Amino acid sequence: MQLQAIKNGDFASIVTAPLFRTSIRSFCHERKSILNDTHTRSSVRGNASFMRLWTARIFSTTAFQMLSVAIGWQMYALTGSAFQLGFVGLAQFLPMLLLTLPAGQTADRFDRRTIVYICQLLEAVVVVLLLLGSLRHWLDPAHILVAAAILGACRTFESPASAALVPDLVDKEQLPYAAAWSASAGQTAQIVGPSLGGVLVAIGPAYAYSVSLGALLLSVVLVFGVKVVRFVKKSDAVGMESFLSGLRFVFKRKIILGTISLDLFAVLLGGATALLPIFADDVLRTGPWGLGILRSAPAVGALVVSVILTRVSMQNSIGKMLIGSLAVFALATILFGVSTNIWLSLFALLLIGASDVVSVVIRSTLVQINTPQEMQGRVNAVNSLFIGTSNQLGEFESGTVAGLLGAVPATIIGGAGTLAVAVIWMFLFPMLRDLKTYEVVEDGR
Repeated sequence: MQLQAIKNGDFASIVTAPLFRTSIRSFCHERKSILNDTHTRSSVRGNASFMRLWTARIFSTTAFQMLSVAIGWQMYALTGSAFQLGFVGLAQFLPMLLLTLPAGQTADRFDRRTIVYICQLLEAVVVVLLLLGSLRHWLDPAHILVAAAILGACRTFESPASAALVPDLVDKEQLPYAAAWSASAGQTAQIVGPSLGGVLVAIGPAYAYSVSLGALLLSVVLVFGVKVVRFVKKSDAVGMESFLSGLRFVFKRKIILGTISLDLFAVLLGGATALLPIFADDVLRTGPWGLGILRSAPAVGALVVSVILTRVSMQNSIGKMLIGSLAVFALATILFGVSTNIWLSLFALLLIGASDVVSVVIRSTLVQINTPQEMQGRVNAVNSLFIGTSNQLGEFESGTVAGLLGAVPATIIGGAGTLAVAVIWMFLFPMLRDLKTYEVVEDGR
C-alpha cells in the first residue's frame, strides 16, 4: 500500500501510516537514548570531584604496589627466607579479615572522604618510618611485619570508604561508566606500580619508599579537594544487628549474592597468575624477563577493556556479558595451561585480564546501584572481604593442586572448574543470566 502511495505521489498517506509513525518513534527513541548515553559518559569525565578521586586512586594504588615490591624485597634481603615472605602476606591479610566489618560500619557513620585521606596519611607515616629505617640501617624483619600489618589495616578501612564514595559523587545512571573508570585506575596502577617499584628497588629501597611517599601525599591532596554531593549518614546505635547488617543484606539480595559469589569462585578456581613463576621457569623457559611480561599481561588486557567500557554501555545485555566474560576467562585459563609458546601464553593472559575486568565492572555497578546509600560502606566492605579472601585462598588452592599434580594440570583443572561454575550459576541464579538492567527490584525488597 505504501509502495502504491509513493508511485501515486500520495506522501500524506505515507506520513500518517501506522508503520511509518512507529518507525519514526522508534528512531527518535533510539536517537534520544544514544544522546543521553553520550551525555552520561561526558558527565562522568566532566565531574571534577570524581576525576580527582580517580587520579588519587592511581597514585595511592601505585604507591601500595611499589611498597609491596620494596617490603617483599627488603624482607628477603634481610632474612633470605621464603617463609618470612609468606608472613608479610599474612600480616597484610589478617587485618582485612578481622577489620572488614568494622571498616564498613565506619564508612557508613563518618565522612567517607575524611576516612580515605586519614588512612592515606597514616600510610604515609608508615612509609616515612620505613624510609628512615632503610637510610639509617635499623630496619629489621619485625619492623617490616608491623609496617605491613598497619598498611593492611589502613587499606582495609580505605577500600570500602573509597568504593562507597563513588555513589556520593555521581548520579545513578553514571555508575556503570564510573565503575569502568575506577577499574582503569586500578589496572594502570597494577602495570606501573610493580615495574616502577622493581626499578627503584634495584637502585635502593629508599628510592622506592620516597616515590611511594610522594604518590601518597599527592593522593591526599587530591582526595581533600573532593566535594561530596550526597551522603546519608547512619545514626542508629552500634550493635550486633548493625554490625552484621551488611552480610545479611548481601545474602538477602540474590542479585548481589549471585554476582559476588560467582566472582569469588571464579577467582578461587582460576588463579593461574599465582603459578606464573613456575610457568616462566619450567614450562616456557623464559626466565625473569618472561615472568615480568607475563605478570603485566592480564593488567594490560584489563586496562584496554576498562577504557573501552568507559565509552561503551553494556545495558540490555548485562547478564550475557557477565556469563560470557566468565566463560572466556575459563577458556583462556585452560589455553594458558596447555600453551608452551610465550606469545600464545601472553594472548591467553591478555584475555584473562580483559574478561575479568568485565565481571569487575558489572559486579561493582550492581553492588552500588542496588545498595541503599546509607549501607554502601558495609556492603562494599563485604564485597572487599569476598574479593580479598578469594585472591588469598585462590593462590593457596592453585599452589596446593600444583604441588600435588603439577602446574599445568592445576591450571587446566582450575579453568574447567571455573567454566563449570558459570554453568551452575546460570541455574542457581537465573536472574543473572537474563539480567538486562543494573537496577533490579526483587520480591520482598
